[in-house]
Amino acid sequence: MTTYAALLRGINVGGSKKVPMADLRALLNDLGHDAVATYLQSGNAVFIADHGDEDSLAAEITAAIENRFGFTVDVLVRDHAYLEAVREACPFPAAELEGKQLHVTYFSAAVTPDRFSAIDQQAFLPEEFRLGDRALYLYAPEGLGRSKLAEALARPRLTKGLIATTRNWNTVVKLAELTRPH
Repeated sequence: MTTYAALLRGINVGGSKKVPMADLRALLNDLGHDAVATYLQSGNAVFIADHGDEDSLAAEITAAIENRFGFTVDVLVRDHAYLEAVREACPFPAAELEGKQLHVTYFSAAVTPDRFSAIDQQAFLPEEFRLGDRALYLYAPEGLGRSKLAEALARPRLTKGLIATTRNWNTVVKLAELTRPH
């Protein structure tokens, strides 16, 4: 039995792709998962599974959402060990920053520095980014909504072939806590 977090991309934003959290919890329960809980309205669910791996669980949830809601949602599933490793590997002084200044973009596969080599990091200072294990850490002191660097990093050519979904640092920490084995 492993505790996982499901990270749904782009739901409940701007009135599109509405997935009520109660319905998401019911869907995960219907798939046979235990201890299902959701966090916030932006597509974070925690559950215990006794079968599958991250990729097969993500595919199962994606298919179930399409069946139930009639639209496709990208889903990443990550276990506690991974979420905790991402939290611990943060290259920025997370304890000194507000949770909305620091973000993590989780990717479906490893990313290499050459994917982002066209971005002139100096041009975006004081904003910065660093790569981690299937993750990108973004320091955006004015917040994600005002970040020119976040806008540049989200260009389709940089994320082509990947599922990518971003969470603020408060959510990164909370998901690592919620998936911690009891």
